[in-house]
Amino acid sequence: MTFGIIRALDPAYYTDGAVFAREQERIFFRTWLYACHVSELESPGDYVSFEICGQNLFAIRCKDGALRAFYNVCMHRAHELLEGRGNKRQIVCPYHAWSYGPNGRFRKAPNHEKVPGFDGSKICLTEVRTEVFCGFVFVNLGPEARPMAEWFPGVAAELSDFLPEIARLAPVVWIPVEKACNWKVSVENYNECYHCRLNHPTFAKGVIDPASYNVMPQGHCLRHTTRAASPEKMSYAAAGASAGDYSSWFLWPGFSFQVYPGGVLNTYAWQPTGVITTTVYRGWYGPEGKISEAIDRLAAQDQETTVAEDIRLVNSVQRGLASRGYRPAPLILDPDLGVNSEHSLRALHEWLLEALCEQV
Repeated sequence: MTFGIIRALDPAYYTDGAVFAREQERIFFRTWLYACHVSELESPGDYVSFEICGQNLFAIRCKDGALRAFYNVCMHRAHELLEGRGNKRQIVCPYHAWSYGPNGRFRKAPNHEKVPGFDGSKICLTEVRTEVFCGFVFVNLGPEARPMAEWFPGVAAELSDFLPEIARLAPVVWIPVEKACNWKVSVENYNECYHCRLNHPTFAKGVIDPASYNVMPQGHCLRHTTRAASPEKMSYAAAGASAGDYSSWFLWPGFSFQVYPGGVLNTYAWQPTGVITTTVYRGWYGPEGKISEAIDRLAAQDQETTVAEDIRLVNSVQRGLASRGYRPAPLILDPDLGVNSEHSLRALHEWLLEALCEQV
C-alpha cells in the first residue's frame, strides 16, 4: 500500500461552529446512529426516548412485533410526547391529549369531531429509518438512507462469528464520559493505537499485544484486530473461545463494538454536544443483562485507566488546536500498516470530507 504526504486536518475542522453545523446536517442527520438495545423493547408498547444532535426521538415496539422510531413531537402544537422509557398502549400528548398508536397514526383529539373537514387519516408522527444490527437498534434520519449492510459490509456476520453469544447479551453497565473536545478528536484517538504504548500501559501490556495491532477500513467501518497479551501478563481473567483475540468494529461516524479477550463485549457511542464538547457512552454487556464480577472489575479497570488516560489526551489536543502556533504536520502513514501507522485517520478524513462535499 502506497501513501503520499498527507497532513492532519486544519484546526478549523475541530473548532469552527460553521463546520459543526454542516456536520450535523450532512453527517449526523444522514448516517446510522445508535438508539438503544433491542432488549429494552421486548414487549408491545415498550419505548425508549433518545436524542441525536438536539433532535428528540423515540423507538417503540408495535403490537405486530415491528420496531419503529419517530421524532418525539406531537403534530398538533409541537409538545414532546414521551420521556425516558416505559410502556404505552397508546401515545398521548401531555399538552392537549392528542393520541397516536404505536404505529404513529393519529387516533383522536379532544373535540376534533367538531372541526369541519378534520381528517385524522392524514395525520401521523414523522417516522425515521430503523434497523436492528446484532441486537442493537440504529436509526437514520435521512429519508434516502442506504441499508447498514451497504455501509458496513460483512460486519454483522463477522461480529456474530467472533462472538456467537451476542444475541443473548444485554446492557449491564452504561457510563457517560464527558470530554472537552470536538467529537472527531475523540473518534481519531479511538481509531489509532500509535499512542497506546506510551499512554495506555494497562491496555497495551495487560489486555492486548500491541505488536500485532492493526486497523483496516471495511466500507465505512474501521476493523481493529490484535492478539491478546500473554496469559501471565493479562490484567484480568480471560476465558472462552476468543480468549486469544481482541477485535473492534468502529461504525462511522460514532459507534464501536469492542470485544475484549475472553469474549467481553463493550461499546462506545459518541454524542456530540457542542463544537468542543462530546459525551461518550461506555456500555458493557452480559448474558440476559446480568452483571458479573468479571465484567464489573473490567469496567472499573477500563474507567480508571484507558478512559481516564484518553480524557487527558483528547482534552489536551483540543486545547492545542486553539493554539496560534499549531501547523498540521504529516500523518505517519506506514506502507506496511501496523500499530505505528495512522492510515486509519486517512480513512476518517476521507469520509468526513466526502460527507461535507469538500475535496478529498
